[in-house]
Amino acid sequence: MRTQMYIDGEWVDGIGKMPVYDPSDGSVIAEVALAGDKECEAALAAADKAAASWAKSAPRVRAEILRKAFEIMSAEADSIATIVSKENGKVLSDAKGEVLYAAEFFRWFSEEAVRVPGDFRKSPSGDKRILVTHQPIGVSLLITPWNFPAAMATRKIGPAIAAGCTMILKPASETPLTALAIVDIMERAGVPKGVINIIMPEKVGASISKMLHDPRLRNLSFTGSTEVGRILLKDAADRVVRCSMELGGNAPFVVFDDADIPAAVQGLMLAKMRNGGAACTAANRVYVQRPVAEKFVAEFSKAMGALVMGKGTDSGVQLGASVSMKERNKIAELVSNAVKAGAKIITGGTTPAGDGAFYPATVITCEKDNEI
Repeated sequence: MRTQMYIDGEWVDGIGKMPVYDPSDGSVIAEVALAGDKECEAALAAADKAAASWAKSAPRVRAEILRKAFEIMSAEADSIATIVSKENGKVLSDAKGEVLYAAEFFRWFSEEAVRVPGDFRKSPSGDKRILVTHQPIGVSLLITPWNFPAAMATRKIGPAIAAGCTMILKPASETPLTALAIVDIMERAGVPKGVINIIMPEKVGASISKMLHDPRLRNLSFTGSTEVGRILLKDAADRVVRCSMELGGNAPFVVFDDADIPAAVQGLMLAKMRNGGAACTAANRVYVQRPVAEKFVAEFSKAMGALVMGKGTDSGVQLGASVSMKERNKIAELVSNAVKAGAKIITGGTTPAGDGAFYPATVITCEKDNEI
């Protein structure tokens, strides 16, 4: 298991270490290296130094590296899934599904690398020719969330490699081990030194802001909360850094009175409880027409109440721990505030005693607008 940072083709220590916890019991899985100003600068300098030569590399070379990474990741899916489950809390089946899904980004972009499009046409005036080519944008900062630590990393690394961009990966502090495992795969797949670097800054906000104000950085790709996205966009605006932002979702689930109730319940269980509900595409509220509301709530509550909660790596578990006690407590607070505002708990809604960031599958009903 990798715990050091990867900078300029070398696994290196930093200014200290940060514990990574198993949210199911609070135990420390490992301690990973933290980056200070020196390490952040080294990562940026390495990516900048490698940028020109990597941009000139043959698309087929980049494609073969990605294909090799896909093959390694697919072969090691079980061990990577265990890492994902342990540091994220999600059940092992969800973790394995994510890893295989994540590997597919490498395969997809290995095939896209050799198909970078261009255009050649006559100008409207007829006396000129218009030539359009696509070039690597340059050094990219990739910031990934904790809910899909494998898929969100490969989803950003894949296109960057295919396009010929160098990069600095900054994973979520809750789930760095998965990202480190993926960078290890990229190294074994043959990525040249400096092309991919991974850091865990001690002072995250200040370090990221400093990079965004550095002229060597040309691109930001961020997946995370809308709140943090706004902060990053403000920093990026000072130099008009190109940004790709995937922020919070907003997904209602609507059940009409002519719906097939069992099918609607089954659909909602997938829409809401995939990945333990920790997905930007997850349904975050349900609207049910009154003629079928009682029946739907009863059947949905039965399905939610039947979910087996426990440690993600244990057999038969369907709902794992939240990624941290902070996130678990946030869920509990939302439910508590909703009840204070008049909501009614149908199932769940009680924080379990004991260790672990667990919260049961919960169904509450609201007769009027409610913040939850």
